[in-house]
Amino acid sequence: MSLIELNLNITRINDNHQLPTYARISDWLALAYFGEKPCTINIEIVDKALARSLNLQYREKDYATNVLSFPFEAPPIEMPIEHLGDLVLCADVVDTEAQQQKVSVENHWAHLLIHGILHLQGYDHIEDNEAQAMESLEIKILEKLNIKNPYLISNYE
Repeated sequence: MSLIELNLNITRINDNHQLPTYARISDWLALAYFGEKPCTINIEIVDKALARSLNLQYREKDYATNVLSFPFEAPPIEMPIEHLGDLVLCADVVDTEAQQQKVSVENHWAHLLIHGILHLQGYDHIEDNEAQAMESLEIKILEKLNIKNPYLISNYE
């Protein structure tokens, strides 16, 4: 039984994208959630304009990015369900990257959602040692889904 109680909000998107199902998203996130109590995650799927705007506002980078993670800072009280935070994904960027990297769109969604939930749990890739630890964890989780290491260029050829 999954500890993830997922809130999935899909807005600002057209029907031209192959989006994973709620069940698939929940399964992927459950593999990468290491908490001990149920949690919620809000997921927003946005267009390029909003992804670019958010990336500029929060990361000072002026381009549409694939995934942004916004960890929730909880007040110091015990809650029965933990809210990890929000993930914002740009379907246009996910589709384009999957095509460029020659991977399935679904596998790329899985990778980015796993990457995002790891950020919500405090993992990062700013420093080399942090990046190595986070990527190693992503690779192990993706192996459970029979998805090849996304960080090896040879897997994209």
